[in-house]
Amino acid sequence: MNTNNIKFEASYGVSSQLPPSSLPEIVFAGKSNVGKSSLFNKLFNRKSLARVSSVPGKTTTINFFLLDGIRFADLPGYGYAKRSASEIQRWGELMEGYFAGGRDIRLVVQLLDMRHPPTADDKTMLGFLSDAGYKFICVLTKCDKLNKTERAAARLRFSEDESLKNAVAVIECSAQTGEGIDKLKEYIEETLAG
Repeated sequence: MNTNNIKFEASYGVSSQLPPSSLPEIVFAGKSNVGKSSLFNKLFNRKSLARVSSVPGKTTTINFFLLDGIRFADLPGYGYAKRSASEIQRWGELMEGYFAGGRDIRLVVQLLDMRHPPTADDKTMLGFLSDAGYKFICVLTKCDKLNKTERAAARLRFSEDESLKNAVAVIECSAQTGEGIDKLKEYIEETLAG
């Protein structure tokens, strides 16, 4: 997988705009402010492929990127409290339409902030992925922000969390240092090869 070949394809804000699924898809999901855009940029070795913002909840559309016949879907973050009721409703409709659209989803990369236990929204998403039978991995972001002791405690906490039990892998990652990025690439490549 030559990550240098990735290019932005399109953004969609409502499910009726979504094109039919024509390629295998790798999906990136996570709550607002989990560092999804930063990790996405690090994975593809680009500074601004996905827009990084200091304001949580900035991604409000599904953004599609193309790479060597594979579509990468960057989903809008969930759980951002400052969204209006109509915006939350639109987000729900967009997500429902995306996942119910019979798409060729090969892998969901579910991001969780390693510094905190999974939120209620995280657990809802993990439960949905498990119940729907999606193959998913959990990426624990911002691992560089924890010292050795804190990391060991967080690792134990996540290993004992029932909501992660169906994840095919749990990877500690840092968009700052690049830790875990190669392992994430390997899982994506293995999934596409299998």
